[in-house]
Amino acid sequence: MKRKQTFSKYQKFLIAILTVVQFTVVLDFAVLVPLGTYLMDDLKINAGSFGVLVSSYAIAAGVSGFAMAGFSDRFDRRKILLWVYFGFIIGTVLCAIAWNYESLLLARSFAGIFGGVMSGISFAVITDVFKFEVRGRVMGFIQMAFAGSQILGIPLGLYFAELSSWHISFYFIAAISIINFVLLYKYMQPLTVHLENRKHINFIATSLKIFKNKNYLLAFSATFFLATGGYMLMPYSSPFLVHNVGIAESDLMLIFFMAGLGTLVFSPVFGRLSDSIGKFKLFVIGSLLAIPFILIYTSLDKSSLQYVLFIFTAMTVVISSRMITSSAILTAIPSLQERGAFMNINSSVQQLSGGMAALISAGLLHENTDKSFSNFHILGYVTVVSLLLCVVLFYFIQRSLNR
Repeated sequence: MKRKQTFSKYQKFLIAILTVVQFTVVLDFAVLVPLGTYLMDDLKINAGSFGVLVSSYAIAAGVSGFAMAGFSDRFDRRKILLWVYFGFIIGTVLCAIAWNYESLLLARSFAGIFGGVMSGISFAVITDVFKFEVRGRVMGFIQMAFAGSQILGIPLGLYFAELSSWHISFYFIAAISIINFVLLYKYMQPLTVHLENRKHINFIATSLKIFKNKNYLLAFSATFFLATGGYMLMPYSSPFLVHNVGIAESDLMLIFFMAGLGTLVFSPVFGRLSDSIGKFKLFVIGSLLAIPFILIYTSLDKSSLQYVLFIFTAMTVVISSRMITSSAILTAIPSLQERGAFMNINSSVQQLSGGMAALISAGLLHENTDKSFSNFHILGYVTVVSLLLCVVLFYFIQRSLNR
């Protein structure tokens, strides 16, 4: 008996093309993490200035998401996706040609204005096209973009920086984005189902309506704490591993590659598992498993490369299970006509939380004269607290969805 396919050919294409969209957007942010040591040396900046550089993208993304919320459900999602992706490409090119700290800071802010809302638009498309019962699997594939950025993008970024300059990484991202933009323009179908039976109210009223919904506010609170950990730890992982743990800069590529490979392998598994045993249950399991790895990682002293590879990869993999399941749960909350606005505001909350986390961690960290950090473990404690708060908040979200 011939097995019925879960996804149509077009749906498979859409998953692939949106995964590449996420790959380029994630890589545009994530590439700063391993390039931290190069940028700090080349631009003559300290950890605090680097934190501002990281947070500028996130804060700009957060502001633009709020501004976009009132418009996102008023137009064809395909058109919005293309316009925003085009702006992101321009911002990435500006990052590539930046010549000093100030120009790069402005370029990062411009890229954030467009890149920050890409996830919200993509998730709105996914929610319109795919049923909730298979969304865990879809999110599992989309999560592979994060893994792909570590397997392909981050090692290449480090290679380019070592070989020539950190500028090349942004040219690389822009090139992939342009190719993907052409495919989107040529093959993606219009998506206007959310416009049917829609009451046309102004964008301010739309935004206010979103913030009056208690379930939406609960979701935004969960997203706020969900984003804290990654933005606190990851921007400073490269200098921490080099100056605290004693890892050679040339070995950073291997560490990020293995973490990405682990995530790439397990993301589809987590996606299928979340659809079978329950998304919230897997979220709790992933959260509890992440705690010991986070605490061990942030307390590392001089260690062997093999040990660091295991701890960093395991931490990254279990954290990815939380991102897959939480994303799938959040897609079930908004109504059809408010989906785009909800996703954009949710993305904004995530970006603003990340920007604040990067600034807070820069303020908490104490940088020694040898460029090592004397209190990196504090970031681990803060991350664990935010992780536990997420579990509590998602419990109430799941209970609301069950009702």
